[in-house]
Amino acid sequence: MTSTAQPRAGARGAQPEHLSHVIFIAAAAAMGGFLFGYDSAVINGAVEAIRHRYDIGSTALAQVIAIALVGCAVGAATAGRIADRIGRIRCMQIAAALFTVSAVGSALPFALWDLAFWRIVGGFAIGMASVIGPAYIAEVAPPAYRGRLGSFQQAAIVVGIAISQLVNWGILNAADGDQRGELLGLEAWQIMLGVMVVPAVLYGLLSFAIPESPRFLISVGKRERAREVLAEVEGDGADLDARVAEIESATHSEHTSTFKDLLGGSFLFKPIVWIGIGLSVFQQFVGINVAFYYSATLWQSVGVDPAASFFYSFTTSIINIVGTVIAMIFVDRIGRKPLALIGSVGMVVGLALEAWAFSFDLVDGRLPATQGWVALIAAHAFVLFFALSWGVVVWVMLGEMFPNRIRAAALGVAASAQWIANWAITASFPSLADRNLSVTYLIYTVFAALSIPFVLRFVKETKGKSLEEMG
Repeated sequence: MTSTAQPRAGARGAQPEHLSHVIFIAAAAAMGGFLFGYDSAVINGAVEAIRHRYDIGSTALAQVIAIALVGCAVGAATAGRIADRIGRIRCMQIAAALFTVSAVGSALPFALWDLAFWRIVGGFAIGMASVIGPAYIAEVAPPAYRGRLGSFQQAAIVVGIAISQLVNWGILNAADGDQRGELLGLEAWQIMLGVMVVPAVLYGLLSFAIPESPRFLISVGKRERAREVLAEVEGDGADLDARVAEIESATHSEHTSTFKDLLGGSFLFKPIVWIGIGLSVFQQFVGINVAFYYSATLWQSVGVDPAASFFYSFTTSIINIVGTVIAMIFVDRIGRKPLALIGSVGMVVGLALEAWAFSFDLVDGRLPATQGWVALIAAHAFVLFFALSWGVVVWVMLGEMFPNRIRAAALGVAASAQWIANWAITASFPSLADRNLSVTYLIYTVFAALSIPFVLRFVKETKGKSLEEMG
């Protein structure tokens, strides 16, 4: 009993001697999140150009935009197994290579099917990054800092989204406001998609500068190297022998997690897996990615000119960053669950106001002035409350809420569910918006409201607990 309690106390009390080094490790791993955000949102600048170049309607366009999410779901479902077999770092390097190839292929498509294929490849890389980033950071971060370091993943995602919108806006201006204007021998939208090769290569290079997860090292018998990594991230003042023994005991008492390990109970999966799936689904069903995949098109549909619509997309991304910073400050102070509840209430209000504003008829192709301003402010408020809560909390909790014996597989299933939910929202939005934009936002409002009882009833606080305490 004494030997079990001692390592946990040491783990929680560990203070890294070189916090800047720990921050660098987490930031490097979170570059996958940056690419996740960049690749997810950069398509926003190419939507109308793709529609016109290939002369396709809203349904076909939605499938091209959303098809990357199929790759995301597959990448997320397989990343855990890949990471358990070859290591977290190798998994990052594979994702970086796929991001690079996808960027080049998307910028130089021969036809619509070709573009769709490269988007699937990029989606597979996003899915891998969505799993390996939070899992790796949770495994290397000292418990006292894990919430803040874990939120680096979401911070990187929102910065990636913002940078993609800034790059799109800059390229659009260079092309005189024409998404199909010629630049460097290509159309502007192709340049937008191709620029991602730069952060993709950087991600690959950074993966060679950070250590492997101590939990993976111990699982493959590299005990001394694991001890060295723990010294790097938790400091020599921590009881390293006790930490190694704790992780070793947990590792040796389990086997490599598989899909079969997640099964149990009368509803297919174990309850904790369903909670992870629920968090993932609610995060997407509030319609957050509509704000990043279709925002330029959305604002143009209610009378905003293209240049201004791109500017609004960028300001939304800045609000997203502000909200994420707020979450990073408070996630380890007030906890994951309170932040989620605060965010849910704020999202309900913002989405309801958007639904109200879009219920009015357009006048000369534009919303009436009052409703237009309400829609704009409410859209930014919605993104702010999402960013300071569900945007960060879900990724932090998915990285830490599952027991060690099923963490990798459970995180893969939860992340895969997130991408399937993302696909459902992304693929359905153009058609739903064509029918009734107000009702579409009312649906998102209902899901935001339902997330409140879900959190109150099923979600447990994980603040301050070591990963070995998660069952």
